[in-house]
Amino acid sequence: MITPRCRLAALAALAALLFAPPLLAQHLPSALSDTEIEQVRQARYYPNDCIMLFIKFADLRVQEIHDLYAHPRQPGREQDTHDLLEQFTSIADELADNLDDYAPRHADLRRALPKLLDAADRWASAIKSPPEDDAYSVTRKIALESIRDLREDATQLAADQEAWFKAHPPSKQPKDSDTAPPIDIPR
Repeated sequence: MITPRCRLAALAALAALLFAPPLLAQHLPSALSDTEIEQVRQARYYPNDCIMLFIKFADLRVQEIHDLYAHPRQPGREQDTHDLLEQFTSIADELADNLDDYAPRHADLRRALPKLLDAADRWASAIKSPPEDDAYSVTRKIALESIRDLREDATQLAADQEAWFKAHPPSKQPKDSDTAPPIDIPR
């Protein structure tokens, strides 16, 4: 038999769960703008284009970091560098997740992977270029680790794709996965 005291404790626990503030992780802003997110959504049907978009977005963050140090010092530059490095790392991790999604489906990424490998070298050099500072030293280290992991994944995927497409040459006609779904136009 449920006692009133147990019932009251259960209701209190339920109320605490319902009215508790959301966790901090649920409030983190995206590293991508709404426009960039929409571009990724549209490009998901075209794996090479999607990978190229992530390369473009990462390049933009790296360029912003470069611009912070190419001009006279502005107040808050170190915090801006920290924030941009976090955004870059988030984009690099999302790019790695996309590679992980595309790999088992054997999506043909042979056009984008060499560009990704070139970009990884470019990003590592650019991220190492700002002077050492405690405000962003940890985020820089994490960003460089993300680049290293991404480069390893892309190198392995490029080799896997080369072997796969050598054994399974693509047909001359596009597959359904290489084209966007038809647009339903109401009449």
